[in-house]
Amino acid sequence: MKIFVIVFFVVFALLLTSCSEDKIDLEPIVEQEKEEEVVSVEEYKAPTYADHYLDVASWADRADWNLANVHDPSVVFDGEYYYMYGTDASYGGAHLGRGHFLFRRSRDLVNWEFRGLAMAKTPGWVKDTLNSIRSGYGLEPIENPRFGHWAPVVRKVGDVYRLYYSIIIDNYIATGLPNTAENFDGSWTEHAFIGLMETKNLELNIWTDRGMVIRSVSDRGSNWSRSSPYDWSAYFKFNAIDPSFVETPEGEQWLIYGSWHSGIAAVEVDPATGKPYKLDAIDDFGVRIARRENNNANRWQALEGPEIIYNEETGYYYLFLAYDELSKAYNTRVARSQNITGPYYGINGANISNGADCWPMLTHPYQFKNHSGWVGFAHCGVFKNEETGDWFYTSQARLPDNTDGNPYSNAIMMGHVNKIRWTEDGWPVVLPQRYAAVPQDEITEEDLVGAWENITMEYRYQAMQKATDMSLASNKTASGAFSGSWSYDEEKKILTIGSTKLYVDRELDWEADPRVPTIVYSGLTATGRPIWGKKVD
Repeated sequence: MKIFVIVFFVVFALLLTSCSEDKIDLEPIVEQEKEEEVVSVEEYKAPTYADHYLDVASWADRADWNLANVHDPSVVFDGEYYYMYGTDASYGGAHLGRGHFLFRRSRDLVNWEFRGLAMAKTPGWVKDTLNSIRSGYGLEPIENPRFGHWAPVVRKVGDVYRLYYSIIIDNYIATGLPNTAENFDGSWTEHAFIGLMETKNLELNIWTDRGMVIRSVSDRGSNWSRSSPYDWSAYFKFNAIDPSFVETPEGEQWLIYGSWHSGIAAVEVDPATGKPYKLDAIDDFGVRIARRENNNANRWQALEGPEIIYNEETGYYYLFLAYDELSKAYNTRVARSQNITGPYYGINGANISNGADCWPMLTHPYQFKNHSGWVGFAHCGVFKNEETGDWFYTSQARLPDNTDGNPYSNAIMMGHVNKIRWTEDGWPVVLPQRYAAVPQDEITEEDLVGAWENITMEYRYQAMQKATDMSLASNKTASGAFSGSWSYDEEKKILTIGSTKLYVDRELDWEADPRVPTIVYSGLTATGRPIWGKKVD
């Protein structure tokens, strides 16, 4: 593990910390007008909001945020709007003192109205439960814990919306002092908690808090010591952050959670309460369904942000995972299983539950031409439009360091919503351009002829994957990034170059000036590396 990864993880935790008990702004800022239906590409108007949103980053400009200041998003549809909830994170801390868990809504997944924050103040049960645990170890209470509010997941369950949320405690166990280098006392930092709140009406933003669902759990008793702030041997077995939720076809309900430490856990919850049936023993905290390495010795694995869905068309559970540190190297992997508790397998048949490296990779730091590119592109939410059957991937992505001369540009976090296509053998691929409601006019062979930019991605830690040129000729030959013959299945919208199948759609060229509709493709190599392309001429 590189020192930079550890240092950035700690610094980012501090940046997200907030203990405010101020009330949140519950009033709508701008009532979003319903978009008129677009009937053709020629009539389409592209969104104009900027990727580098520095000019509107302040709280006073929040009406113009759109998808600015999004981190770890989760999306649910209430019948009229899509609602997106995320981690406490904003450029320059614009939201601090105004509550927790930023949220916004949209009718079209393109234009988003910022609505405020979902939680007015940290629930009292968090501090009470923390200090009860400390008392059991003979430790003094912490009067003013440093809280971090991270990574909610929102789901509709029956007629209720559940929002599972993460709250971390950034104080050392031994002394209770805040987590700083000066305060280091030779111990791990304190427990994290997953809580639950519910509502029947997302628009009103009135939630009933249901208390603790689960907490970090250790299998090391009172042995919470470590040799230095850079000893990441992890006191906790499972870290109670980054919840995801799924209901099985049989009606079972499961919480998937975990980050770094020793892997990702799945625990069954009572449908009546949304909480585990019991938490009496360490086995009650769940079964490990994914880890990064094949041995149990490594208790600090660069693996987090699980998202779980069930696709009834394929009959698989899909477990999406965020690999590596979040500022630059973040990349998305996916594994699948026919059983909720696994084992989960990758595209190469490797057992992810036993620690095999997970392929396919779906996102990675990348750069098309005429743009800075995006890094830190993972920790996703995945959701389905039940009317159209379309699936979507959403996460944050960050601008690289020093974009447009801004030394802090890597803290620019823009929410991305990308359409998912499914391969013929049942794997998801993420389209390379953000969803922009471009009309899906028919795509013919003639439309594909011309100049393209292609990115065939390998895994390269923190390194940008850059586009190269590719051309499709009318004589059915490809040149540049691909060579050989090509064919096109117009009904399935599958472009085949040699033996590589690429899934085609119309999307927006976000890098063009002005932004214009284009054609894009996404696919996988035989070993599960993503292939992204867009037509540029």
